[in-house]
Amino acid sequence: MPEATVSQMTSGLEEFSSLGSVLIVDDEAAIRESLQTLLEFEGYSVETANDGQEGLTRIAEHPFDLVLMDFALPERNGIEILRDIRERDSELPVIMITAYGTVENAVNAMQAGATNFIQKPWDNEKLLADVRTAVGRRRAEEEVIQLKRALKQRYNFEHIIGKSEPMLRIFDLVAQVAPSRSTILLQGESGTGKELIAKAIHMNSPRKDRAFIPVNTGSVPSDLLESTLFGHVKGAFTSAIASKKGLFEVADRGTLFLDEIGTMNLETQAKILRVLQDRKFMHLGGINEIQVDVRIIAATNVDLRQQVKEGKFREDLFYRLNVITVDLPPLRQRKNDIPPLVEYFIVKFAKENGRPPLHVMPEALRPLLDYDWPGNVRELENVIERAVVLATGSSLMPDLLPENLTGRGSNFAVMDHHPDASLFEIIENCERRVIGDMLEKCGWNQTEAADRFRIPLSTLNQKIKRLNIEIKKKGRE
Repeated sequence: MPEATVSQMTSGLEEFSSLGSVLIVDDEAAIRESLQTLLEFEGYSVETANDGQEGLTRIAEHPFDLVLMDFALPERNGIEILRDIRERDSELPVIMITAYGTVENAVNAMQAGATNFIQKPWDNEKLLADVRTAVGRRRAEEEVIQLKRALKQRYNFEHIIGKSEPMLRIFDLVAQVAPSRSTILLQGESGTGKELIAKAIHMNSPRKDRAFIPVNTGSVPSDLLESTLFGHVKGAFTSAIASKKGLFEVADRGTLFLDEIGTMNLETQAKILRVLQDRKFMHLGGINEIQVDVRIIAATNVDLRQQVKEGKFREDLFYRLNVITVDLPPLRQRKNDIPPLVEYFIVKFAKENGRPPLHVMPEALRPLLDYDWPGNVRELENVIERAVVLATGSSLMPDLLPENLTGRGSNFAVMDHHPDASLFEIIENCERRVIGDMLEKCGWNQTEAADRFRIPLSTLNQKIKRLNIEIKKKGRE
């Protein structure tokens, strides 16, 4: 491993704690000086240019977080210069300033890629607010880009966003154990990114050019799981009209990721144990042993030690899996990762939906930081996707967030009922909403929801049936 730690590699990100750098492009010296004085007093680093060509030269020489540019420049106007800026840097915020605040000018500037449009004489507070928003967004985007670049360069963790101390420790641990052949157990609540970590382990191992096969053992019926994992011969059971390879064979010389391994029945656990011990297995209904070289990465969101005590999980398999354990922290324990995650998901879903990225307003970020995120990163991802899809403006405002985050409503909605409703009807309505919310957070996985409620799956299913809750198609696991 290289001597530098992730903390050292990302230390450059701390430079983003300064307010930012701004380039002012205006042919009037008095305007340049006025803006420079205003922004430098606030703490920004400011450079100036008296025409568009000089501005382009400055941009080529130094990175900026924002350009404030006059609409009416000599020789080439601001719209022409803006188009040149966009060719060099499609994401650099540019706020146009003009004494001619016509609708046509504003439309032309926005169509050319301007971030905003301000009319002279400007209001200082309004201008500073626009500058803070534009610079803040630029810096957040750059932070995500640099973090991804640093992590990808060292670990190939391209899609894992995290700069908090708990995540940096995990990155270091994963980088250390990935090249080995050891079995790895990933522990963490649902939605903490266990499959992403498993992929990162695979991509940093000598097996990276071979298959990475994920299987959610909790979503495969127990009577089909063995056939899925080990394959079967023709005639092994009624519907076995042809022989079929199992995932262990497909993953030979690669990695098999067994998610929700705590849901596996004891009989299948015994067969998994044999593969770990002897690297051999037989097809369902077969008599020939098959040798494989597969690395197992298992994951669980339940306490396997407790499962062992209750007789639900084999002790010998637990110790075989528990060679190297990686505990993934819930999002509520690494809230420093929320801003870059929000920015990452905004860019991701804006691109998927063909929309410009939203500006995250401070009043919208606060409830995101205050919320405990029982569904972890997956829940945050769903919230941001919803906000991007529902947004009609250019900013992520609190009204785009679910009511349970902003306090605009109550999950229980006790008062939201018919005036003549009985106590039983009110309680039933609350129960229906709570169960529905939990199922949605768990991707409509009833087993996971039952675990989160700490009730038997049979009890949850009875409630779902009694309350007439419609089970939607499972989302991403």
